[in-house]
Amino acid sequence: MKPFAYTCRRRAAAWLLVALSCAAPLHAADRKPNFLFVYTDDQRWDAMSVVQREQGEQARFPWFKSPNMDRLAAQGVRFRNAFVTCSLCAPSRAAFLTGRYNHLNGITNNHTEFPVDSVTHATLLRAAGYQTAYIGKWHMGEQRGQRPGFDYSASIIGHGRYNDCPVEINGVSTPTKGWLDDVSTDFAIGWMKQNRERPFSLVVGFKSPHSPRGGKNLPERLRNLYAGETSRPTPNFGVPAIFHPPDPATGKQSQGLADNAIHLDYLRHVTGADENLGRLLDALDELGLTEDTVVVYTSDNGYYLGEHCLGDKRSIYEESLRIPMLVRYPRLFGKGKVVDEMVINIDLAPTFLDLAGVPVPREMQGASWKALAAGRQPANWRQSFLAEYFYEDGGGDTPTLVGVRTASAKFVQYLGHPEWTEAFDLTADPYEVKNLAADPTATAKLSAELDTQMKAMNYAVPANADQPRPPADPSPAPRVALPATN
Repeated sequence: MKPFAYTCRRRAAAWLLVALSCAAPLHAADRKPNFLFVYTDDQRWDAMSVVQREQGEQARFPWFKSPNMDRLAAQGVRFRNAFVTCSLCAPSRAAFLTGRYNHLNGITNNHTEFPVDSVTHATLLRAAGYQTAYIGKWHMGEQRGQRPGFDYSASIIGHGRYNDCPVEINGVSTPTKGWLDDVSTDFAIGWMKQNRERPFSLVVGFKSPHSPRGGKNLPERLRNLYAGETSRPTPNFGVPAIFHPPDPATGKQSQGLADNAIHLDYLRHVTGADENLGRLLDALDELGLTEDTVVVYTSDNGYYLGEHCLGDKRSIYEESLRIPMLVRYPRLFGKGKVVDEMVINIDLAPTFLDLAGVPVPREMQGASWKALAAGRQPANWRQSFLAEYFYEDGGGDTPTLVGVRTASAKFVQYLGHPEWTEAFDLTADPYEVKNLAADPTATAKLSAELDTQMKAMNYAVPANADQPRPPADPSPAPRVALPATN
């Protein structure tokens, strides 16, 4: 990483000189776009009412309402197949920032601090003359101080708390009053008002709908919302994850977060995020910045609500791997469009740079979706992508895994456990209940594609990844060998 960081710091310095030499005020038509990137913590892809309506009888929460997400979808573009490359909070956040896979960017778990010399969309935009800010939940371990690469930050340490949470303003702890996501939105609106005259890039991280949820962790206005409603089960309820054994004490299989009360609290928190998204969109309108601002709304990962007998995320069944993704930029993108091509979290950084006219470092592994959002089909857009997860101490029983997801199928391998290999036909089996791994005709091409993607993305299990304790009876090596630790 150091040679890459050094090279890009020099590149960033050169861009700064160019920006300073061109600092004259810009006319609106010539202005570079602003960026407002808003993301939630643990919001699954279908926790939007626009998706619930689209799903019809298959909808889990047909009564759920998210008017401001729907507003953004109506005014912009909805990516129906958006994913993360590692379904865990800190790794995904690092991937959004760096445009690189976690086996290369240094963040493979939730307890590692983000390297302060990392090259990100923020560092490169700042060098190109942008004002940059990070507000809200950062969640890279217990990292303190001003957020790396940003001119301004008003951010919490770790998970913080929902009520009256101290906020570090440029690294200085400051008390606050109120519900955290409301407070973060206040900071964001105030900062936009102060920086409206120059191109800016603002990241807002909500804590919702991360646990602990419900009760006093919700503002009064949301505590009884959806009372009496019931979520619907899915065909993969009661079908345990292949790596998730029954409780040895009882012999019974955990049902994960299958409880309806948990679902209601989860969606109440998502509604709180939706309300604050609406406040941010209203502020752009009031400041006259709507036409000039690229707005992206998404989440750091998906979330299980009982599917495969799971809660949390980490593994790469669809409920965990897939995220919401809404984009609006009136000057370039159309209204009410849907895009079905696959986009992933490492695409965000190169897209922001592309839209700002800043060269994308070749080390960034994502691809700009600018053309897709504008209604054009780029040549050779991805037909598959690599997904990964690295075992984390204290993170449950999800093992290190690597997989490939195509437009219609998925293939997954678990390090040290060839008997857990999974293959799914997502067209015929969208809930991933029929494992086809024993069928060579179903796995040959997928296995080859996984190998291709691993090589293309320079995959290796990083030396700093947590290592699980060896099993009492170690299994043989996986059928498709994983690269050795680097």
